[in-house]
Order: sequence, then structure tokens, then C-alpha cells
Amino acid sequence: MDRDTAEVSVTEMPGARAREWAEYHREVAATTTYVYDFVWDITEDAEGPFCTDVDGNVLLDFTSHVAAAPLGYNNPKIMDRMAEFDMVDPTKIAGQDFYVSDGSDPGESALPGPADLMHELVDRTDHYDLDTVFLSNSGAEAVENAIKICYDDSGGGKYGVTFDGAFHGRTLGALSLNRSKSVYRKRFPEVPGVHDVPYCDDRGCSPETCSCGFFVDDGDTSLLREKLDPKTGHVNPEETSYIIMEPIQGEGGYRFPSEPFMEEVADLAETHDIPLIADEIQSGMGRTGELWGSDHYPIEPDVITGAKGMRVGATIANEDTFPEERARLSSTWGAGDIVAAAQGVFTLRAIDEYDLLDNAVVRGEQFKEIVRDAALDGVTDVRGKGLMLAVEFESPDLRDAVQEAALRRGLLTLACGSDVIRFLPPLDVTEREIEMGASLLIEAAVDAV
Repeated sequence: MDRDTAEVSVTEMPGARAREWAEYHREVAATTTYVYDFVWDITEDAEGPFCTDVDGNVLLDFTSHVAAAPLGYNNPKIMDRMAEFDMVDPTKIAGQDFYVSDGSDPGESALPGPADLMHELVDRTDHYDLDTVFLSNSGAEAVENAIKICYDDSGGGKYGVTFDGAFHGRTLGALSLNRSKSVYRKRFPEVPGVHDVPYCDDRGCSPETCSCGFFVDDGDTSLLREKLDPKTGHVNPEETSYIIMEPIQGEGGYRFPSEPFMEEVADLAETHDIPLIADEIQSGMGRTGELWGSDHYPIEPDVITGAKGMRVGATIANEDTFPEERARLSSTWGAGDIVAAAQGVFTLRAIDEYDLLDNAVVRGEQFKEIVRDAALDGVTDVRGKGLMLAVEFESPDLRDAVQEAALRRGLLTLACGSDVIRFLPPLDVTEREIEMGASLLIEAAVDAV
């Protein structure tokens, strides 16, 4: 496939073979969250945002596998580097019990491993004074370990603070922090003591114009400040182990907060010495045009959780935040995925080498400009930072109709919130590819109205 000339080509979506494969999969798979019957054929052409399904349809994937494939499919920026090495077996080792090396001196690995990935991550978080990493398998595990180390560091403080619309994962501890769809939490036990406050839903608001409920009394104070007031609040700040937030909410609807909102959160975390956990699982790794979503805002995370585009889970904090006691944290595979660690390092290096942060900003602005200029009926907002993009519709039904119409044209997208379609093109997406994706969206929206 020549990425520079590839075109979307769809006969039927999903096709007959895709439906067969989906049925075969579901015969033994637990019910979960499949969006539609897209079946990638790994033997056929695919590069960047373009992929081929089992029916021969050539599709434009603007999901990047929910930001977990930050450079799309078979990208030479990663694949050429991986191809230089003969893979070994096992490619996963018991990384909390053993170390791995390619035989070179530390820091000089041709095939970088988990230790190299951790060094890359602390180099990229030193502006937050974070110098220690615990690797795990997934984003949910990264969040679990973040709240564990904060509970431990506080001496067992019994409270935590989360935000309306939050999504932090599906393990029991992470579920306790979620405040998005009720289906995630119903009938599951939860960690006690987790309180919630509104999350800003107006990126341009001031304390006086706040409509989400976070700021109260005509902007004189905030609900979080009232909750944490040592004299009149009902959440003792001295017993609060953490505040956890997505710098930009993902599952909750791609909500981009205002500066005053973030300033208030940062001030309260500092005033009461409460660790601030930034969940960067979707907004990190260059997705927003900065390496971390937090970099856009006046916050100073004490803990960062990463995954997806990093290819592994990571909990990043200062050494003092992590437990000193051995075995407080452990995971058989946590720091032992040799291939994923190399992919994570090569992704970070590609972001630097090819100026992909700048590309994310330019191409994100291009997408927003094209869609806004189309003045589509039923579209209430077009927003985003970098290549973390969203189009909001006047109703969930219209959103679903547009997403389905886009699929029929070969554009893969994802929903979030109640009425939003999110777009996560590869970080090296081109001007031509953005034009193509935006045009397919516009055609779908016109068709669906």
C-alpha cells in the first residue's frame, strides 16, 4: 500500500466475511463493548490510518485503536526499527523478578527494554519532578497502583476525590472512581470514601459564568473548596489521599476544561497537600499536541498514569511517593514485556524525530476548520486539542446515525459521552488524510440529517 495515494474503497460494511468472523468470535467471547463488525485482515495492506478488512474494504481508521496505536497500522517509523531485531522467546519475562538486556551497556541498548522505557518516561516528566516508574500491563492497573501508592503515602487517608464524567478503568478500584455511565459500576462493590464534584464542561467559562456547578456563590468559591474546608467541609483534607482527574475527559465526552477550573483544582491540591493524580492514559503520549495533556494547564501532577500509546501501563511519580517496603507493589508481567517496551520507546523517539507534536497541532486545527466551515445541521460543537478531536451533535440518535453513515463510507470513528463522536487520527496523519476523513464525516452528517 502506498500511503500517499491510498483511497478509501468500500463495497459493503460490514461485509459477509466480517459478519462470519464476528459471529465466530462471539461464540466463545464474553459480551463486551464491540462498536461494529470491523475485522482487520492482518495479511492485507495497511499503513498509518489505512487498513483492509476481511472483505477487501479499504478503510480510514480515525480511532487509532482508542489512541493505543498512536501511529496507526504498520507505520515504518516503528516497524523499520523493530525489523532490525530477531525476536526471542519469551518476549514477556517475569519483569518484577528478573531484568532484561540486549547485552549492551545500560542506556545504550539497540533494542530498548523496560528499563529504557522507564528512563525515557522520567526524562519526559522531570518538569513535574517525577523520577520513578512502576510498569504494569494496562491503564486500569496503572490507575490501581496510583491510588494504592497515594493511600500508602498518606498513611491510609480514607478519602479520594474524583469528577463527574470520569472514566479510569474497569478493575474494582478504578471502577470506584468512575462517574460516567452507570453500567460500569452497578452491582459491583466499591472502594469507600470516594467523593465527586462536577467537571468543567465549558472550556471558556469563568468562575462567574460557570454552569457545570463546580463554582458556586457567583464564582466566589467552588464546590470542591467547600467540601475540603477544614472547618465547615465534610471531607477532611488531612484524611484525603488523592484527587484524581483526566486533564481532558475521554469517555465522559472529550471535555476540555477552563483555565479557572484547573487553577482551582491545582490551588486546592497545593493548599491541602493532597496528591494530584493525572490520568493521561488517553490524553498522553503526544495526543493533544503536548506530550501530556497536563502540559496545557496550570496543574502540577504528583502522579501520572499512562498506557495506550505507551504500549504498557505506567504509574509515574516521585520516589518519595512510592512505598519503600518490598512487595507492596508487584506484577509478574509488569516490567517484562520486551516488545511493548521497545514499541513504547520507539514511539516516544518518533514523536521527537518527526516533530509529531507540531504535526498534531497543525492537523488538528485543519480538521476543526474544515468541519466548522461546513456549518453542518445538528452539530453543536467542534472541539479538540491536537489530535484529540470531538464533534458534538444535538442528540444521541443523530450522533449514532452519523457514526453509522461514516462507517458505510469507510471512516472508523468512536463515540463518547452521550452525543459526541471522537476522532484520534495517527500522530503523523497528513494534510491529505485529514481532508479525506473530514470530507467523509461531512458527507455522513449530511446524509444522516
